[in-house]
Amino acid sequence: MSLSRPDRRRTRVAAITAALVMTLPAAAVPARAASAPSPMAVAAAPDGLDRQALAASLDAVRAAGMYGVMASVRDGGQEWLGATGVADVDTERPMRPRLQHRVGSVTKAFTAVAVLQQVAEDRIDLDAPIARYLPETVPGERGRAITVRMLLDHTSGIGDYVLGAFPSLARNSAKSLDDHRFRHIGPGELVRIGLGAAPTGRPGEKWSYSNTNYVIAGMLLQKVTGEDPEAYITRNVIRKAGLRDTYFPRSAHVLGPHPKMYESYYGLVDPPRDYSVYDMSWAGTAVALVSTTSDLNTFYRKLLRGRLLPAAQLHQMQTTVPVPGEQGGTAMRYGLGLYALDLPCGRVWGHDGAVFGAGTAVLSSADGTRQMSFAHNLMKYQKIAPDGTLEPNPIDGAFDAFYLQALCGTSTGARSGKPLAPPVPLPRTQDPAAAMAPRR
Repeated sequence: MSLSRPDRRRTRVAAITAALVMTLPAAAVPARAASAPSPMAVAAAPDGLDRQALAASLDAVRAAGMYGVMASVRDGGQEWLGATGVADVDTERPMRPRLQHRVGSVTKAFTAVAVLQQVAEDRIDLDAPIARYLPETVPGERGRAITVRMLLDHTSGIGDYVLGAFPSLARNSAKSLDDHRFRHIGPGELVRIGLGAAPTGRPGEKWSYSNTNYVIAGMLLQKVTGEDPEAYITRNVIRKAGLRDTYFPRSAHVLGPHPKMYESYYGLVDPPRDYSVYDMSWAGTAVALVSTTSDLNTFYRKLLRGRLLPAAQLHQMQTTVPVPGEQGGTAMRYGLGLYALDLPCGRVWGHDGAVFGAGTAVLSSADGTRQMSFAHNLMKYQKIAPDGTLEPNPIDGAFDAFYLQALCGTSTGARSGKPLAPPVPLPRTQDPAAAMAPRR
């Protein structure tokens, strides 16, 4: 998620998501071996999945300080399912594969697919101004300058709503997280807050992540289809992909078996509290989905193989803009609701996501053959350096090693305690809960 502040030093904090967990002494979380493989994962793939290495790599994330983590790794028809650590710190209930989890900004890929389906039906023009469809939602010159495409690739220049929706975060307090646990806030109010935030640039000028864009995209779906956007996405994307454990929550509760989800917010919440029960109206079509690691891999495989969109619209979805790196250059490339990373073993596509207490990432090879998704249940463990950046932590290096093992079949290149340098950046760019780091 992007910051409304121009302070470059704090941009690093807002650009962290999937590996934000709190470091604990290794003895604080009992070591648990990765779960036994599913029946479809018993036979080793010919070139495929080193289950022993995957289990050891996942367990290293727990040993570095993670409460609990679960993962699904696929190579063609082979699948490895793993889990390590705990789903509940108090009871020491173990983490298990296939638990449901809040997946945060991975939701954006589902919303983008739904919009592109309407593009394929000639009901939405990607390069039309959003004012053509929602003149009262994005009024004036802004609405005439911002296109649908700019919303989906985060070049609209519209600021994010999170700080406005959770105002205590700007005062180095997590009070808003508890005060608003059961608050319902509608998409119109979220967009009003986002439009009232400082613009991040002129329309089309540059990439700047904003959840407001995808709340507007949901309102656009409702306008052109006449349906509740979450219902439309459920029928035309989730069910079309054959997903059984993916849904928009209709209450503050996750319906199926799930881990508790602990938030530290850089030490402001001490000890970390469970936020698995939370009204997700603040997240909507930008951030609110619940899913499983296996469902996410299935979704991306079907998407990348052309099962959810016609070829022309999939091409548009994979037409990217550069995401600038901290030291200059390009860190990754963002399309319409998904992004591309170049790893040593080739380009992968996917997204990451975070909500209070829960982090998720999913990445797939371009043909959907090799895939990795994981979810974890402790967020924002990082310490903040005096200059406003996040200090290196062993969790980062452990996640890096797992990514490479899962996607490339090797952990070579991971450096203990430090994230991998480009061209292997980790997807830590979309955290709606990391709008601002505590000031020091």
